[in-house]
Amino acid sequence: MGKGRDINRLLKPLERCSLQSYLGTGLHTLGLLSWIIGQTGPADVYVTTFSTSDAFLRGFLNLKKKNLLLKTILLADLKASKKTYRLYKEMQSCFDAVYLAKNHSKVMLVQNDRWTVTVISSQNQTYGDRAECTVVTTSQEVFYQQYCGIKDIVDNQSIQLNGLFERITQQNSRPLFSTDSPTGDFRIIGY
Repeated sequence: MGKGRDINRLLKPLERCSLQSYLGTGLHTLGLLSWIIGQTGPADVYVTTFSTSDAFLRGFLNLKKKNLLLKTILLADLKASKKTYRLYKEMQSCFDAVYLAKNHSKVMLVQNDRWTVTVISSQNQTYGDRAECTVVTTSQEVFYQQYCGIKDIVDNQSIQLNGLFERITQQNSRPLFSTDSPTGDFRIIGY
C-alpha cells in the first residue's frame, strides 16, 4: 500500500465484523480489494467509479492474472470519457465488460459461493492523499441492493465500451483530399 497505513490496523477481518467503516487517509481501493480477496478467495468483482487510473488497472490486472478475480465488470462515468479513452485498452484487458453511464458512485462488490462483500467509498480508483470515507459490509441485503442498482444502470442507462471507440473512429473517419497529397488522409472527428 505504499505510504498507506497497514489495512489490518484500520479494519477487522470480515469474519469478525460484518459492518465497518473508516474515514481518513491511506486506505486505497486496490489495497482494500487485495485485502478482501485474501479473505474470500477468488471472486466475481463489480466496480463502479467516476474515474480510474493506470496504477489501479495494473494492480487489478495482476490480481486477475493470479486467477483471484473471476467475472469482472466496470461501470465508469461517461463524462470522464476523455480519460477513459486513454485507458480503454487497459480497462478491456482487466474487465470482462466495461460500461459508461452518468455515474458518480464508487462501489465495489465482491462475491463468490461463500461471501458477498460490499464496499461503498468516496474514493475513485485513483491514488491521492485526501481523506476518504469507506464502508465495508458483508450484508447480503446491502450487496443485493447495490447489485440491483448497478444492473439497472448497466441494462437501461449505459453503453458498453468494448469496441466502442473503434466503432466511433470508423464512423467518424472520412477521407480528406487535398492538393498536397493525391492519396488523401483521414481525419478523426471528435477525438
